[in-house]
Amino acid sequence: MWFVYIVRCSDNSLYTGITTDLERRIDEHNNSPKWAKYTRMRRPVEISYFSEWENKSEASKEEYRIKQLSKLQKENLIQKKCP
Repeated sequence: MWFVYIVRCSDNSLYTGITTDLERRIDEHNNSPKWAKYTRMRRPVEISYFSEWENKSEASKEEYRIKQLSKLQKENLIQKKCP
């Protein structure tokens, strides 16, 4: 199972990525000295959105699609997933 996720950074910016272990990846964004240079400078981050995908190819396509969206469109996507 693959996850596409959006995290909200401390400066209110959004970062989109993919992973097979969502909990580990969020922990890395918040604590690891390596990985995602963008989020390292904007800690802490918190998960705002995620979706599950059967394989890496589908997840990568969805990640790319989301990365093409404007911030407003990403905010709308996040709102649609939140009750």
